[in-house]
Amino acid sequence: MIRIKRLAKSFQHAWRGLFKIAKEEQNFRVELGVAIVVMIMALMLRVNRLELVALILVSALVLIMEIVNSAVEAISDALKPKLDIYVKQIKDMVAAGVMMAAVTAVIIGIIIFSQYI
Repeated sequence: MIRIKRLAKSFQHAWRGLFKIAKEEQNFRVELGVAIVVMIMALMLRVNRLELVALILVSALVLIMEIVNSAVEAISDALKPKLDIYVKQIKDMVAAGVMMAAVTAVIIGIIIFSQYI
């Protein structure tokens, strides 16, 4: 059985985390701004539904990877004195994931928008 109060608290925690990342993480704000511009362009250029879905998915992927990156960085920083040798490698690997998602999004954006511009 679903407990409404518990579910509501879960959403409150999620929103609080999202606002914290948006407030504190510059890269997230930049990527969110780019995603908004991409969505506005997609609507103005009237891309088809499948292309719009692809743009939404890759934009969300970049933002989700940035959230994961921020969480891993916070955990790594908390453990830094004990695991200093591994912290840099862990942060670099997660940052690589963000970069790969962003590069993929740019490539898909170019493929989709090139036929409209």
